[in-house]
Amino acid sequence: MKKILVAVALAFSVMSFAQEKITEGKIIMKQKMSTDNEQVQAQFDMIGDMESLTYFKDSSSRSELSNPMSGDIVTIINAEKNEMLMLMDNPAMGKIYVREKNLVKEEDVNKIKVVKGDKTKKVLGYTCTQYTATIEKDGVKMEMEMYTTEALNIPSQQTSVLGDKLKGFPLYMIIRMNQMGADIEVTSEVTKIEKQEVSSELFDLTAPEGYKDMNKQ
Repeated sequence: MKKILVAVALAFSVMSFAQEKITEGKIIMKQKMSTDNEQVQAQFDMIGDMESLTYFKDSSSRSELSNPMSGDIVTIINAEKNEMLMLMDNPAMGKIYVREKNLVKEEDVNKIKVVKGDKTKKVLGYTCTQYTATIEKDGVKMEMEMYTTEALNIPSQQTSVLGDKLKGFPLYMIIRMNQMGADIEVTSEVTKIEKQEVSSELFDLTAPEGYKDMNKQ
């Protein structure tokens, strides 16, 4: 009986938490890549499932991802300033950074069609709404299927290009694209959300010492 009461209490706490809008904390997201190209899939299998950690506060976010092939990648976005800083510690290229101002360009957003679907998906107690979008940039066509919640409003590299056409933050997302003749599918799902205080220092848009500007290489 005690175990049942604890389980009910935990379930209720998750349900209550899911209704609350969160402006500061961290999320953990699992990502998996797959393709019908056997050679590329072999490389994806070597990488395995990836896990990213994202800190967020107000209009800023900081995502951290690490794997043997790409090395350590940190992406910092300030939606209010419309700027992004990407730091890469790559095994082949060393420590490099990319600083992009005017991250969301109105002319790009106007070319993108975002459609609100009629499906919903439950993720971590949140009822998420379906959105689909098709993006063509630099010769690459990308199709996105997203399930978002408006309880979180976190800027991300994947969804920033959609501007204000997307409502909320995707807790589940599938990105489909073709690169170098291979059809690639990237599935991302948030597995944990924690409400906590986050230091503003994590969102500094100044590249640390030892990092070189990739555009000047």
